[in-house]
Amino acid sequence: MRIQGLTFLVILGLAISPFRSAQAQQEAQFSHNMFNNMAINPGYAGLRSAICATALARQQWVGLRDANGAKVNPETYSLTVDAPIPFLKGGVAIGFLQDQLGFEKNTGVKIGYAYHLPLDFGKLGIGAQVGFLDKRIDFGKFEPITPGDPVLIGGEESHMFADFSLGAFYQANNQSFAGISVSQIRQAGGFLGESDYRLRRHIFATAGFHHVLASNPAYTISPSTLVKSDFKSIQFDINALVTYNNRFWGGVSFRPQDAMVILLGVNYEQISIGYSYDLTTSRLGAMGRSYGSHEIMLRYCFELDLDKIQEIQRNIRFL
Repeated sequence: MRIQGLTFLVILGLAISPFRSAQAQQEAQFSHNMFNNMAINPGYAGLRSAICATALARQQWVGLRDANGAKVNPETYSLTVDAPIPFLKGGVAIGFLQDQLGFEKNTGVKIGYAYHLPLDFGKLGIGAQVGFLDKRIDFGKFEPITPGDPVLIGGEESHMFADFSLGAFYQANNQSFAGISVSQIRQAGGFLGESDYRLRRHIFATAGFHHVLASNPAYTISPSTLVKSDFKSIQFDINALVTYNNRFWGGVSFRPQDAMVILLGVNYEQISIGYSYDLTTSRLGAMGRSYGSHEIMLRYCFELDLDKIQEIQRNIRFL
């Protein structure tokens, strides 16, 4: 069957998870979600007592093409940087995202702050974030089913969206964690071509813990889960990682009605490198149109001695 123009994009959007709609920018999906809390929860900024930069590159549904053989599988690239700022009693963060689906390209930046509230068994971060998204669609690359379709006449069009997010993240002495956040709260909208595009509000909830085996302390088991919803549909990521000597890790993740995921990684001093492969279990995989998804994670964390920094600030004349 030949699929053309916007028809292809709409059908693709329906086959994709509910977080990749053809009619509204949805939050990007990553399999390394347990390493990507900063991207979805502004309350996480600075909680690690380190300056951390996390980069993710994802090629989703490799091999997916339209009727003319053009590559249309989603490609997503993300970079987040966060750091604690003691004199602000919290942390700050900045994030960049590029997400492309077929002839649609989204480029965004987010800036946030989190206030840190010390608790008996850990620390709670309460944060806010403002984001700007540039959405571009090249209508000239579509092939209209109806010749002269006015929606597909012209070239590339773009619109800038501005929105904000709120979140809270609790970290219990590096042993367990839980967080909840809401993104794209104002559901900003605008016109591209003759279509009214509107961002959807999303809610994220995550929790997990790290358990060191008493019989063999070299091994740490880290189960976690991430729940995502756009208030119309819901999706779960259920994860389990095993880390050896705080150096090597491996694990699996299950995303019902979408994919089974294998994760591998290594820590080397302040650098972490991870790779994941998604085995597509949805209809896209069953139809043989997708060879699965690949994702690479790279993180660098520079540890800070916050006690020393705070002492210097209290005795500024004795540097």
